Amino acid sequence: MLNKVPEVTLIFWIIKIMSTTVGETGADYLAVHVGLGTSVTGMIMTCFLVAALVMQLRTGRYVPWVYWLTVVLVSVVGTQITDMLTDKLEVSLYVSTAAFAVILAALFATWYRIERTLSIHTIVTTRREQFYWAVILFTFALGTAAGDLATEALGLGFNYGVIAFSGLIAVIAMAYFLGANAVLTFWLAYILTRPLGASLGDLLSQSREYGGLGLGTIHTSLAFLTVIIGLVIWVSFESDRAEKVDA
Repeated sequence: MLNKVPEVTLIFWIIKIMSTTVGETGADYLAVHVGLGTSVTGMIMTCFLVAALVMQLRTGRYVPWVYWLTVVLVSVVGTQITDMLTDKLEVSLYVSTAAFAVILAALFATWYRIERTLSIHTIVTTRREQFYWAVILFTFALGTAAGDLATEALGLGFNYGVIAFSGLIAVIAMAYFLGANAVLTFWLAYILTRPLGASLGDLLSQSREYGGLGLGTIHTSLAFLTVIIGLVIWVSFESDRAEKVDA
């Protein structure tokens, strides 16, 4: 089958960061403001995620709306996993961050041992795609835990969280342009966009009392979803036009 992952462009990173923000604010809105709670929200979103993953795995090529719908749902579920561990089971953020890092490293090691590559440019078999989505899920869980650890447990705050994670991503981008390994820098940046998006979402949505701008989770989620939908429509249009040219 054709490669099932989009090209890594500026639009890719914009949608990725916004999807992580929606994962943070959307999960908070459903769990807190709608009143579903962490457990119910997690179960509902997991069902939607399974349905989206089935669609994604059954397609024979990259379909933008299916792919990015799956990413947004993975973002919500990844956030809920961390929140459930922290809020319901009272697992320390230090412990959950370390545990997710170990699980993610094990997934990468297993993926590489079996497939001999971690490149996103070669997601051309069902097994590689399954590894890819398992890794994506735990990058979101790890990013949520690490972001909460930095901004809450360590007292970094939302403002400095956005600055710190943006700075780390900028360093990784610079390393890439200076010749660092493309696969390694991609995955490091991918992991860090999760706490960046979470910090940005909290900064925009949380009340001023807690250091945010007070826009609210519903307005923040709708604004970012609107941009995501617009960009996905644009990407779909460009993809279809490219296919017609190739044909």
